[in-house]
Amino acid sequence: MPAQAGFRLWNPIYRRRTTAVLFVFALAVAAVYFSIRTFVLNVPVVYNDVQDHFKYGSIGSEPVNGIPYWIWQVLPDLFPEKLPGKGYASLGFIYEPGRDLPIGISERRVIINRIGLNCAICHTGTVRDTPDSTPRIVLGMPANNFDLQRYTRFLFACVEDGRFTADNVLRAINQRRHLNFVDRFIYRQAVWETREGLLEHKQRLAFEDSRPDWGPGRVETWNPSYKALQFNFPMEKDATLGAVDLPSIWNQKPREEMHMHLHWDGNNTLLAERNRIAALGAGVTPTTIDLKSMQRIEDWLLHQLQPPPYAYPIDRSLAAKGAALYDRYCATCHAFNGSKVGQVVPISEIGTDPHRLESFTYELDVNMNTLYAGYPWRLSHLRKTNGYTNVPLDGIWLRAPYLHNGSVPTLRDLLEPPEKRPRVFYRGYDVLDTRKVGFISDVAQEKGRKYFRYDTALPGNGNGGHLYGTGLAADEKDALVEYMKKL
Repeated sequence: MPAQAGFRLWNPIYRRRTTAVLFVFALAVAAVYFSIRTFVLNVPVVYNDVQDHFKYGSIGSEPVNGIPYWIWQVLPDLFPEKLPGKGYASLGFIYEPGRDLPIGISERRVIINRIGLNCAICHTGTVRDTPDSTPRIVLGMPANNFDLQRYTRFLFACVEDGRFTADNVLRAINQRRHLNFVDRFIYRQAVWETREGLLEHKQRLAFEDSRPDWGPGRVETWNPSYKALQFNFPMEKDATLGAVDLPSIWNQKPREEMHMHLHWDGNNTLLAERNRIAALGAGVTPTTIDLKSMQRIEDWLLHQLQPPPYAYPIDRSLAAKGAALYDRYCATCHAFNGSKVGQVVPISEIGTDPHRLESFTYELDVNMNTLYAGYPWRLSHLRKTNGYTNVPLDGIWLRAPYLHNGSVPTLRDLLEPPEKRPRVFYRGYDVLDTRKVGFISDVAQEKGRKYFRYDTALPGNGNGGHLYGTGLAADEKDALVEYMKKL
């Protein structure tokens, strides 16, 4: 080795310079590495089959509101006592064989893999023939099992627990998957970020704790997602509430072509806007919404997705009698060719529970029309209405319970005067009542699983109104229900 080189190697000044250069070089390498992971690898898991894409594809909810994949996976391992049963399935998530994520949960690489919600979380349900039958998964029907509110409360309870630490989370992850050094470093930070983000959400949604629980198959549409989270309204001054049933999403094309009033209170007539509003509720932001992915779902809904035909025997003779009654009493408002279908009926006429209508205020209307500002798809068609819209009854046999707030368990019950309708029943049970048409609603629990007790006396849960057909004779009501099985 030349003397000069040896001098430089051992010279303190040279060593410091060399160390500094190496440090800067290491920082540059790290910056490039993280940039690649952040921007080049900020991509969703892609599915070739459109139905798989609907069930598991990303709509853009992961980058801001997503939860790191492995943190989400191990929460039931760490906190099983905070769940009503075993794993996420006890909250109504639907798992298909061989899948590590349930329907309605998407995955995207954003530095690390993150999970988010997509359209299927609210629009995929199950039906069973008997208590011992395997549930059939039906795409496009309301998510009759899924309890969104209980799911979010589970997440809040986990991060509030003193055991939710980086060491404990990484230890639980290590039981399932060995993380490399970089991912372990990232996950340590991600635990803190996950806690802070969820605690902030919990604080802003604290007003929900003083209101009736939603139960499975329902969602409080405007107050949590938009007033509280999007616009930071002072919810302590807002006494409105309005949990509603999740809707089906079949036959979107005629709804678009006829410019039907969408949402339960008919406050929008533009299908694309309705979809972008729903995406915001699922966790996307104006900058993260995946329009290409959403367009693929919209095209499938518009041109392919139809309600499944009734899966059980129909009394053809009785249904024929019911067809005439349907044409006389129901078709004007609920058939696709009806003159009033998709139109708003004033609350003074329909008489159903007013809380959902009242929760969409004029102030919220103005603010909602600022969403996606700066983009060509900015919202602009939301309007405050004075009632509820007449919805088509396609696939009605899979859309129980009925009315906008899901307050009447079966079609046959809906044809009774309000005072004769069930006052208390149970939601979340997916065995079909083939006589009354709806899900069996008197089962409080089955095989250790407890179902949600729905009390129509609570605010927002009223089962009054919609008196159409209540004056028919009993045999006429039976005939009408038999015909509606065919819709």
